[in-house]
Order: sequence, then structure tokens, then C-alpha cells
Amino acid sequence: MKRRRGIMSERLKYELADELGFSHKVKDGDWGNITTREAGSLVRAAIERAEKLMSKQGSGPG
Repeated sequence: MKRRRGIMSERLKYELADELGFSHKVKDGDWGNITTREAGSLVRAAIERAEKLMSKQGSGPG
């Protein structure tokens, strides 16, 4: 089975992990060290950021 390419950039994942307070767990690149709750928080934060970006793009002139 072909593995899907990640949607989130590595930079964004590390940035969000830092904001959420568990960047120390992923410094070595091993994302298997985070909890399910932390992974869910990461996804929620990414979705919120994308929604904010989309709303800013949609509120332009026109």
C-alpha cells in the first residue's frame, strides 16, 4: 500500500508542538513519543490555524 504524503509541513508541526508545550518530546524527530491527546491537540491547532487563514483570505476586497 502506498503511503500518503503528509499534508502538514514539518515546520508547522514543530511550531505547533512548541506552542502546545510538548516540543521537547519531538526534538529528535520521533513523533511516536507524543500522547494521543497531544496528537489531537496538534490537529485541532492546525485546523484552527487553517480556518483563520481561510477567513482572512475570504475577507479581502471584492
